Parts: sequence; structure tokens; C-alpha cells
Amino acid sequence: MASSSVTAAPVYSDTVVRGFALVAVLYGIVGMLVGVIIAAELAWPDLSMGIPWLSYGRLRPLHTNAVIFAFGGSVLFATSYHVVQRTCQTRLFMPALAMFTFIGWNLVVVAAVISLPLGFTQGKEYAELEWPIDLLIAVVWVSYAIVFFGTVGTRKIRHIYVANWFFGAFIIAVALLHIVNSAAIPVSLTKSYSAYAGVQDAMVQWWYGHNAVGFFLTAGFLGIMYYYIPKQAGRPVYSYRLSIVHFWALIFTYMWAGPHHLHYTALPDWAQSVGMIFSLVLLAPSWGGMINGIMTLSGAWHKLRDDPILKFLIVSLSFYGMSTFEGPMMSIKTVNALSHYTDWTVGHVHSGALGWVGLISMGALYHLIPKMYGREKMYSTRAIELHFWIATIGIVLYIAAMWIAGVMQGLMWRAVNPDGTLVYSFVESVKATYPFYVIRLGGGLLYLGGMLIMGWNVVMTVLGGKAATAPIPMVLAHA
Repeated sequence: MASSSVTAAPVYSDTVVRGFALVAVLYGIVGMLVGVIIAAELAWPDLSMGIPWLSYGRLRPLHTNAVIFAFGGSVLFATSYHVVQRTCQTRLFMPALAMFTFIGWNLVVVAAVISLPLGFTQGKEYAELEWPIDLLIAVVWVSYAIVFFGTVGTRKIRHIYVANWFFGAFIIAVALLHIVNSAAIPVSLTKSYSAYAGVQDAMVQWWYGHNAVGFFLTAGFLGIMYYYIPKQAGRPVYSYRLSIVHFWALIFTYMWAGPHHLHYTALPDWAQSVGMIFSLVLLAPSWGGMINGIMTLSGAWHKLRDDPILKFLIVSLSFYGMSTFEGPMMSIKTVNALSHYTDWTVGHVHSGALGWVGLISMGALYHLIPKMYGREKMYSTRAIELHFWIATIGIVLYIAAMWIAGVMQGLMWRAVNPDGTLVYSFVESVKATYPFYVIRLGGGLLYLGGMLIMGWNVVMTVLGGKAATAPIPMVLAHA
């Protein structure tokens, strides 16, 4: 008599996918809550009550790390582990190592939550964490690469789907960026100094900083776009050829755009100009990808009326297109002379972070989580619809307030009298900005409210289902 272990169909390794998907929702709520707190502190500075670990300078890096790496990173781990198995039709390579990445990444998050409010920081944008945590990140990331590329290497079908190209590029690039930029000389367990100095340190930092946006927050989430939009829409990718052109053009161009963060600094002028030129070139592949994603709905636009998950996914692409038009425009030196150091930059970052990364993450999680728990859909479709509208209104309030405030600040700062003296003092520009900070706080509260609705919906979905196993389709090895 044949044993059940022989006859049972092999199943995907989804335990780690479930884990990352659930903590992503939790980290999203926490990260956005901290964002709301610091937005309130900008409007009313006394809110910190003089407590150092509640100060804006301590909580701001906690917010960025929580939203980008805790929330965004967990979404990327969950979706990449999910997508690579389905598109390669094989189990995760070394599931135990995949579980190590889950444990290790959460240890990194906990270490960040403890160390940043205590003031342990390298002071580098998006790379604030001190050297022991950086080492743990490197170990987790190399393990992630082994699992991901090992799964691709043991695939049962010949073709490597385009989403895996984007995930793979994001994994390799982030490893390179993190290891090079985080090179440091430790002087104690909680303090180190950068291995670079002066303008070289600034150049390496913004090579890292812009490409953290380019690969962590763009390439990785484009991998999500190329899988979950076709799946949710029930349509093939509009142009697979365009997706390959999109990949190679984006990957080549993004690496060189970092110097646009250093216009009008000690960085050599030619390096600033190279960064500007590559930033402008980036517009073409970025919009090619946006158009490819949106046009995937050709012949299925009616689904947007009834499917709030598709609303999340498609509207995220509109924000992606807007942000990737605005970024190259802001990299032009004459525009940058007005925008640099103003809240216009904050508006630009958040149109990408809240509009593109946030919405596509939520859409992907709404698609993924019920499948992981044996349900056809989330507990409440009406709650998803409500979440979409609250989040979208919140984003618009946020970025419109910051755009207006930023342009106003830039114009006030460079307004001069006929005798060459400044028309406005700096404190007058701060006073004029105050109402927009309050509007920004309102937008952030709406966005956080949407995340709380999502948290409730996820809890109810998980409680009403149970961890599901998905069988791997049987395919010919040479297919």
C-alpha cells in the first residue's frame, strides 16, 4: 500500500510569506503612527515635552526606517517569496534559511525601534542604524539572496518571469548599496564613523540614498506590479516586450542619478550635471512601466468599478507616474534652486512613498492575505473600499499642502529688496508654513486611519480562515 507521503502533492512553502505579510500590516500602522506624531511636532514643537527620545530628531529616522524597511521591506519579502514560487513552480530554496530571514529582519526592526529613539545613529539618510545592526542586515540580506536565487535556479519551467528580474535586481543592488555605504570604523558598540570623509562621504551617501529609492522603493515594487496587477485583473501584461525594455533601461539609468541630491554643494559641477542628465533620462523607462501597468487593464476597465483592490493597484501607478515626472523636473538645476531644502521635496517623497509604495503594497496584501488563509477574499470588501478613499484623500491633502508650502518657502527665501537685503526673515517663512503643516497632519491622520481599517480587516480575515497549503502544479522538467 502506497504511503500518503508518496501520493501527497508537493506544496509551496508559504509559512514565511504569511509571517511577513502580517508583520507588514503591523509595521505599517506603527511607522505611520510615528509619522503622524512627528508631523504634529512640526506644527506644535512643545508636544515632545522636552523628552529627548520623543524629540523630532530622534523620531524622524524611526519613522523613515519603520515605513521603508519594516513595512516596505516586509511587503517585499512576502511578495517576492510568494511570486518566485508561483512563477518558478517550485518550493522555496532552503525554507529554513527563509525563516531565518524572517527572524533576522524582525530583530533588525526591534533593534531600530530601541536604538534610534536613544540617539544611536550614524546620521546618514536611510542608513542611520549603527554598525552591529548593519552587520545583521548584511547577513539577512545575503541569506535572502541565497533563498531567492536558489529558488530561481531550481525552477521547474525554463522562462524567468519579468517580476523575478525586478526582484533579483533589487536584491543585488540593495546588497551592494548597503555594504559600500555602511562601511564604517567602530569606536564602541554604539558608535562608529564613516569610512569616507567630506564630499566623498556625501557622494557615496546619495549614491546609496537615491538608489534606496530606485531599487528598494521602485524596482522591488515594480516586481509586485508585474505580478499582482495581471493576477487581480485576470489579464496578461499589456506588453511583455515593453516590460523587458523597462527593466534594462531602468536598472542601467537609476544608478547614476544620485548626485542630483547635491546640487549647489561642494560636489564638482560636472558630477551634479551627470546626475541631472541621468535623472531626466529616467523619465522614459519610468513612464514606460507605468503605461504598461495601466494598459494591462485594456478590455477590463469595468472591473475598476467593483474591485477596490484594483483601485489600489492602478491608482498607485498614477502616483508612480506623477512622482517619476516630478523627480526629473526637480533635478534640473534651475528648478532645484527653488525647491532644494523646502517642503516641496517632502511632498515629492511622500507622493512616491504614500501614493506609489503604500497603495501598491496595500493592494498586493489585500490580494495575498486571503489566499494564504484559504479564503476567496478579505473579510470586508466595503472596508477595502473605505480604506482606498480615506488613503487617497489623505495623500492628496498631504502632498498638496507640501507642494504649496515648498514653492512658497523657495520664493520667500530668495526674495530680495532693491538694495540686496532679504525681503523676509527665515522665521516669517516658518510662520507662513504653519497652516500647511496642520493640513499635512490631517492628511497623515487620514492615511493612518486607513491603515487601522486594514489592520481590523486583516485580523478578521485571519480569524475566519486557517493557514492554507497550495499545491505545486505538476509540469514537465524541460517545459
